[in-house]
Amino acid sequence: MSKDQSNICHSKTFETLYNTYSKDLRRFIFFKTQDIDKAEDILQETFIKLWDNCGKVTYEKTKSYLYTVATNTFLNTVKHEKVVRKHQQQISSLETNESPEFIMLEKEFMDKLERTINALPEKQKEVFLLNRIEKKRYQDIAEQLDISVKAVEKRMHLALVVMRKEIGNV
Repeated sequence: MSKDQSNICHSKTFETLYNTYSKDLRRFIFFKTQDIDKAEDILQETFIKLWDNCGKVTYEKTKSYLYTVATNTFLNTVKHEKVVRKHQQQISSLETNESPEFIMLEKEFMDKLERTINALPEKQKEVFLLNRIEKKRYQDIAEQLDISVKAVEKRMHLALVVMRKEIGNV
């Protein structure tokens, strides 16, 4: 083989390599993708990378280079598709949770909740806020307010009865 024929950057050599390996490489990629269009895209990308790196790849290593690049390109495609699917799922879940109707209903609910809490008798309101907002236990509330745990339970029960009546289950 002459010097020109072993240089992959020579257009005739590159064309010969394409004609020699493209058919088998396409089948190899198709076996992985099960999609002829993706296989063709990956095949083209593989040969473009060979052309871009023709000065770095020896003629003898061309076949292994092509199969390695094709496999890596396939794996990158799969990884990219996973990222795209995950992103689409996140967007669709955001769209369903933050639709204008959802935002409006949430605002209406929060307004109703605030009005209902503010309408509670002061002692019930205090116990409700300490338990549900500040996440304090009945025992801690009883100590803080200097009342019995039973009194805390009673006030909380009465507050919840009003809340359920006004806005549903709390």
